[in-house]
Amino acid sequence: MVSLFINFFFLFFTGTKSESGQKDMELRKTSIYNTIDMAPQLDYYANTLPHQEIKIRPSLDVLRKTFEVRFPPVEKRSHCCVFLTLQLMRCMLNIWGVILFLRLTWITSQAGIVLGLVIIALAVSVTTTTALSISAIATNGRVKSGGTYFMISRTLGPELGASIGLIFSLANALAVALHTVGFSEVSYGTIMVDSLNDVRIIGVVTVTILLFITFGGMDWEAKAQIFFFIVLMASFVDYLVGTLIPPTLLKKSQGFFGYDRDIFIENLTPSWRGPDGNFFRQFAIFFPACTGILSGANISGDLKDPSTAIPKGTLMAIFCTTLSYVVIVITSGASTVRDASGNMTDLMTGNSTSGCLGPACKLGWNFTTCVQSQACSQGLANYSQVLVMGLISGSYYLIVAGVFAATLSSALGFLVSAPKIFQCLCKDNVYPYISFFGKGYGKNNEPLRGYILTYLIAVAIILVAQLNIIAPFISNFFLCSYCLINLSCFHASIVNSPGWRPAFKYYNKWTALYGAMASFALMFAFTWWAALVTWFVISLLFIYITYLKKPNVNWGSSIQASSYNMALSFSVSLTDVKDHVKNFRPQCLVMTGPPKQRPALVDFVGCFTKQVSLMICGNIIMVSFFFQDSTDQYVKWLNKRKVRSFYTQFTANTLRDGVRYLMQASGLGKLKPNTLVIGFKSNWMESSPTSIDDYIHTIYDTFDANYCLCILRMMDGLDINDHADFKGLDTWPRILLGINSQTYISNDISENSKSDQVKTVFKNAGGTKTIDVYWIADDGGLILLVPYLLTRRKCWRSCKIRVFILGDEENMMESRDAMMALLKRFRINVTDVVVMTDTERSPQPKNMNRFLETVAPYRLYDEQQEDVSVQELKKKEPWKISDKQFEAFRLKSERKVRLNEIIRRNSQNTTLVLVSLPVPHGDCPSALYIAWLDTLTCGLHCPAVLVRGNQENVLTFYCQ
Repeated sequence: MVSLFINFFFLFFTGTKSESGQKDMELRKTSIYNTIDMAPQLDYYANTLPHQEIKIRPSLDVLRKTFEVRFPPVEKRSHCCVFLTLQLMRCMLNIWGVILFLRLTWITSQAGIVLGLVIIALAVSVTTTTALSISAIATNGRVKSGGTYFMISRTLGPELGASIGLIFSLANALAVALHTVGFSEVSYGTIMVDSLNDVRIIGVVTVTILLFITFGGMDWEAKAQIFFFIVLMASFVDYLVGTLIPPTLLKKSQGFFGYDRDIFIENLTPSWRGPDGNFFRQFAIFFPACTGILSGANISGDLKDPSTAIPKGTLMAIFCTTLSYVVIVITSGASTVRDASGNMTDLMTGNSTSGCLGPACKLGWNFTTCVQSQACSQGLANYSQVLVMGLISGSYYLIVAGVFAATLSSALGFLVSAPKIFQCLCKDNVYPYISFFGKGYGKNNEPLRGYILTYLIAVAIILVAQLNIIAPFISNFFLCSYCLINLSCFHASIVNSPGWRPAFKYYNKWTALYGAMASFALMFAFTWWAALVTWFVISLLFIYITYLKKPNVNWGSSIQASSYNMALSFSVSLTDVKDHVKNFRPQCLVMTGPPKQRPALVDFVGCFTKQVSLMICGNIIMVSFFFQDSTDQYVKWLNKRKVRSFYTQFTANTLRDGVRYLMQASGLGKLKPNTLVIGFKSNWMESSPTSIDDYIHTIYDTFDANYCLCILRMMDGLDINDHADFKGLDTWPRILLGINSQTYISNDISENSKSDQVKTVFKNAGGTKTIDVYWIADDGGLILLVPYLLTRRKCWRSCKIRVFILGDEENMMESRDAMMALLKRFRINVTDVVVMTDTERSPQPKNMNRFLETVAPYRLYDEQQEDVSVQELKKKEPWKISDKQFEAFRLKSERKVRLNEIIRRNSQNTTLVLVSLPVPHGDCPSALYIAWLDTLTCGLHCPAVLVRGNQENVLTFYCQ
């Protein structure tokens, strides 16, 4: 204690000495491998420190290409130092407050010594566990200004941190009013207006004076706090000395008799009186006496080493203040009776004590009359003012000075804390319209605007002028803060993040959980309706920040670590779960290239995978050297478009190899794609044979990998307002190669696409149109599942599904009824089933000549060249179709043309067409197969999707 006072006097008379002018020169520390390759240094890990120049270590590319260089010595500056004793003093002053002098002895009379100590122990258990949690968080990294808000927000994330930050700032502002009202309640022997208005007048004047002290800066505030501490310690010593001085007759008439066994025994048990006469109400009134534990953390930006000062200063302050509370409860309860008249005539002159009630009888005083009439005005239970401790003390005026010091120091501490917390909240830009209060002034970045705002709030609350009304509200707000602080520590501990490495080892996650649960329970035990309002407000703020504001910050919170843990745990647990048809989901690998260049393909897949299944956007980059990683850019674009998808890019020598590698490497465990989605190669007739062969063999590889396949074709006939980038969407290989979109997007579209987000047909409402499904081949039901998932989206909900199937003219109704029954079992709402009969399929295709013209450039016409063998022609042009091959597949070609005529006749006004994708035969030339795909989907005025499952069921009507 002697060294503590020496430090206090040194600070008071010399002030805090700045060391910013002292410069320390030191050489850069380099590794022995290279002078550019730096040895481990703090500078490279301290990029987030305030007033710190950001330093970036040399990249691997620089280390590989740059010769060694010699660096000149650099300057290293030290920062201002604030002693640990100042942190301890601030905590003690904020804990010692108005309750110490004005309410603690009254609580002792109500609850008795035993329950009074229980109240102290319960309150201290909450504050101690909270202090342990604060110490753990404070020593887990550099704590900047913002204190409690900074700790919670950087641990639990901005959603909960900003929610409690606003509440905690308000709680500190209310605490200013609490302690100022406590100061104003002290009786000065004169009345200006009346007792209530006197409190208001004195309170407003007092908080105004405190405001001017804060305007003087931290040096003035620190000197004022040191002065208050000295006065407070003197008054406490005065009280202890007073308990040992034999009382006068006047003091005895007022209830103070010195230490007495009977008085001690009488005051052990409770004596509940009045509307506040119950345990939890007394606890609620006392608890603000323990709320100053966060005062040191709240000014963390002004501490040289918060990770050392906060744990030591906070825990020592709790110990010292708790000891003082225990001493006052025991000494006052052992020396003062609950009821006394203050009348000297109650002194008994004889030895008879008959009819006398209470322990004072044995001491020669009879207060029975006032006790029975409940008219006692003196004694432990009848003073709500300073007179009890003043009565016990050696000097009444020192106790009055102690009240001044306790209340004003606490009010001043909270007046400084609230703006600093709010300033950090404003600088984080989580809430709108409050950044005005985040501006700092002077060398210490003082939040002067925040001081004025806190002052106005305090003045408004002071006008209530009722201490017992204010205290429970403040208790509620502080308990909420303690709850989240403990929850932060507990959550950070259980997620096992490698970044959770607090230097303070004397904490436990279960004590943190106890602190959180106890704080939560006490909120409702004090004032349940105020607790409901508090959590309701926090919930509203949480929802606002999470779903409306969505702050773009990354603080490495424990919520992020927990999300990773859960994702990893669930992914691993899924590996033991066998696949079941009821749980089949189309997990799509979508070959988008750069996603922003193919928004329709992204939107199409996003419509039926969002919140349902996995979606991965893939980009094949055909380069053999270093390429720029644009993953973050495209992920941001996907998030802005509200598409829940991963993005991955892959380098490969050929397009086919890249897709094959992606199909093998994408996904994790069960979260692995099972469906490949690509765009149709609409420019195939202008493409090289190698490009066509690459495209078709990619389809072959998809089936070899047992993947399902979807091919989306956006038609040229669509209006630009209905969808965008349709030419680019159909130029699949070019986009995958990363060629500039300006080379294949028309000028009109390019001008309308300057906006980063283009609305496509899949983002527009489907209206009352239909989705036509041409279920030609049974592939397991994927062609039905995709439109069903689409209609679950809001913009497609009103669309109806029509199913077209093949059937005989004679059994048309039977085929239709059988399909309707099957669809009913699948629980898929289908508007109609249309049977395409043999009569519709029998005539010669009208567009067969167009098909022949399409494939003509890719035919060998070998039978017309008598002097050259087929083998020689194939050797020169292996991609071309021989006459024998063309005739072998002629019937299949006619069927594709005929089916296209049926689709065009029936689906001119639909929103979307899905057609079963024909499986290519092994001997089918690539040019002929892509001509089939082109023929099936040409001439439509809506998007068309060619769908093929992997011949395994994706629909079932069984429940097990």
